[in-house]
Amino acid sequence: MTKAKKGKTLKKVGLTGGIGSGKSTVAKMFEALGVPVYYADDRAKWLMVNSPELKKAIQNEFGYDSYIDDKLNRNYLAEKVFTDKARLEKLNALVHPAVRDDFESWVNIQKSKYVIQENPLIFENQNEDKFDVVISVVADKELRIQRVMSRDGYSRADVINRIKNQTSDEIRRFKSDFIIENKELSDTRLEVFRIHQKLLV
Repeated sequence: MTKAKKGKTLKKVGLTGGIGSGKSTVAKMFEALGVPVYYADDRAKWLMVNSPELKKAIQNEFGYDSYIDDKLNRNYLAEKVFTDKARLEKLNALVHPAVRDDFESWVNIQKSKYVIQENPLIFENQNEDKFDVVISVVADKELRIQRVMSRDGYSRADVINRIKNQTSDEIRRFKSDFIIENKELSDTRLEVFRIHQKLLV
């Protein structure tokens, strides 16, 4: 586990979970308790548009059509990377370090006992050792399928395929410091508060 730098005792907590698990809902519960939360996916999207260095690196790798009127050309990039694993890995190799540096800068201005990075790919990217604590949100597979179908309009088969391509809940349970079973919101809220109290120590 990483140690807080420069004498700071601030803990870095990774919050993760598979599609439909409800990790964003859990992140909002922590925020309601006054915990700063860094949303890695949202920041990655922001950095891809607003970081001159990252933008230039993406254009050098994937072409100037990666942007239209200074806006990310998501359809163009998707065509480039999602049918080519090597190119997807190249894009990730550009974006992930930018997110990591951005997170560290954000951490350095926080005043709380701990901060959370909400990130769906902590285990997929083998980043668990970069956090002092990892929390995984899990839920029954059928519940997850129904949530995503209702939320995003995906077919059942699409959701199942996405679940198959993610780290299993069994591995999450084995590798995580805390597990939140997200079934009933009232129970989830109580579990968030219980973990929050432990992390404040």
